[in-house]
Amino acid sequence: MNIQITSRKFKAKDSLKEYIYSEVGALARLNDEINDIEVILSFENLKDSTKIAEIILPIPGKVCTAKENSDDFKKSVSAAVLKIERQLSKVKTRNIDGKRSERTAVPEIPEDLTTETEEEEEE
Repeated sequence: MNIQITSRKFKAKDSLKEYIYSEVGALARLNDEINDIEVILSFENLKDSTKIAEIILPIPGKVCTAKENSDDFKKSVSAAVLKIERQLSKVKTRNIDGKRSERTAVPEIPEDLTTETEEEEEE
């Protein structure tokens, strides 16, 4: 799994990078099709300096994204990872439900066949 960390307007410390690798790396257990994850860190230069973490996770058929902001990068990353986990679990349940409905679907009988058998029974 390839994790790309981009820090805008600053240089991320190694401890923050390690934290991101451990948090985002745990997402691999939720979906086997995860190959690339992009984490973008930025902040707004206001009085309180809001830290923003954005996670972009492409999987086949969908791109999961989450953006969170707080007063600390670790809090922002954790909240964004929770959002991505919810999205991945929804995708997984939709896939499972779709497969179940395909297996349990009763094939429809064409109208031509039903009318022919009724006419034969009447004779």
